Amino acid sequence: MVFACKYVVVALDGKMKKPRLLLTGGSGLLALNWACAMRNRWDVVLGMHQHRAQLAGVDACGLDLQDPTQLGRQLDSLSPDLVVHTAGLTSVDRCEESRESARQANAVIARNVCEATAKKNIVLIHISTDHLFAGERPCYSEQEPVQPINEYGRSKALAEEWVQAACPKSLILRTNFFGWGHRYRQSFSDWLIYNLRAGKPLTLFDDVYFTPILADRLALAAHELIEKGASGIFNLVGPTRLSKYEFGLRVSEHFSLPTSLISRGQLSLATLLAPRPRDMSLDSSKAQQVLGHGVGTIHEYLQELQAQEEAGRRSELLESIDG
Repeated sequence: MVFACKYVVVALDGKMKKPRLLLTGGSGLLALNWACAMRNRWDVVLGMHQHRAQLAGVDACGLDLQDPTQLGRQLDSLSPDLVVHTAGLTSVDRCEESRESARQANAVIARNVCEATAKKNIVLIHISTDHLFAGERPCYSEQEPVQPINEYGRSKALAEEWVQAACPKSLILRTNFFGWGHRYRQSFSDWLIYNLRAGKPLTLFDDVYFTPILADRLALAAHELIEKGASGIFNLVGPTRLSKYEFGLRVSEHFSLPTSLISRGQLSLATLLAPRPRDMSLDSSKAQQVLGHGVGTIHEYLQELQAQEEAGRRSELLESIDG
């Protein structure tokens, strides 16, 4: 038996014990990087659904996100102090192909997780998206009414609605992150670095904007918001609004890769299955005000990404997932 307060857990024998963190979507890019960022301070468990993951200093287990009753039993067994819900269907085109699959993976499962954690009085962080608006202007705030233009955005907007209704004390984070991925899933920065290292020319949209944040910075700031008692919807993104083209140039320059391989393209001329917002940038001033500080710069994010590779993060994550 333990007693917990502000995630400092003390056992009855007086010894300090790490608080427990459960990440759904444990084989995903965000969950793996989140686990790496927090494993020295938390007892981290990756909740698995399809694939199996293995990381040093991290446990893994199967989770049934389809059945709230069974999930509740698993939460009783695992006894997490905090659940971070990262699981979902993030392929915009796959969501467009199947509205029901998007709704099930992104909204229904989010509601299941929220209801199960609420019944157990477990703190929940729900990961949302920046695909919630029409993209007609820059830097949307949390107060803006959502206006998604594709099925992915609509399913994530519904998830936010259901999570807020079932668990008003949960923390909902709208974000767009990057970091090292694994062999079955690359991030945008992975795709850029691997292709440029291979000498492949790339075309990047110069009319699509976002505010990216490094996955580790997202995790650290999210935990700090929880420590400060934050709840409700927060934009948690980087401070710099960049086009996909500009981000590609920043990555290539930082990793000493040839910028000459990167060409400009336009979303307005592309033929894609699902419509995309041209401006996904978010205003993170609310989060920064609660935190009492900024969340870093794009230059710092890329420095840290490079340092992670040098420390072995890229190699570790590449080998972390079984087929």
